[in-house]
Amino acid sequence: MHDNTGNKDQFVVFQLGSEEYGVNISQAKEIIKPKNITNVPNTPEHVLGVINLRGQIVPVVDMKKRFSIELEDNEETDSSRIITVEVNDALIGIKVDGVNEVVWLDQDKLEPAPEVAGGVRQEYLIGIGKIEDRLLVLVDLNKILFEDTDEIKN
Repeated sequence: MHDNTGNKDQFVVFQLGSEEYGVNISQAKEIIKPKNITNVPNTPEHVLGVINLRGQIVPVVDMKKRFSIELEDNEETDSSRIITVEVNDALIGIKVDGVNEVVWLDQDKLEPAPEVAGGVRQEYLIGIGKIEDRLLVLVDLNKILFEDTDEIKN
C-alpha cells in the first residue's frame, strides 16, 4: 500500500450515493463509461454481468449492491463509471456513481476503520482517510470482491 518514496499512498476517489470511497491506485487499471453490460444468468445479485474490454471478458460488480447501500436512485447517469481493478490476478470492473479525483494521502492522515463506515463493516475496509474536512472510506477490494456476500450485509 505504500510508495517507496516516503509515507504517502495514492487513491482513486469514487462516489457511491453521497459517500466517497477510495481504492489504492496500484489496483486500478482504467476508468471507462458503462457500456454493453451482458447479463449472466445465475450470478450473485451484485454482479451486473460482463463486458468485452478489448477482447477480454471482464465481470462487472455493482458496488452499491455489493455494499447493500440503499438503491433509492440506482439509474445510470452520465457520471457513472466502471473502474477496472486487478485483484488476485483477476481483472474486475466495479460500477460506481462517479470518479471524483486521485489523491495522495499521508500515512498520518489514515485512521483505522471504525466498526461501521457508510454501511460497510470494518473487516472490508483498509481505513479512513482524512482530506481537509472530508472523510474517505478506503476499501479492501480483495475482501469485498472475493468473500461471501452474506457476510457483508448488516
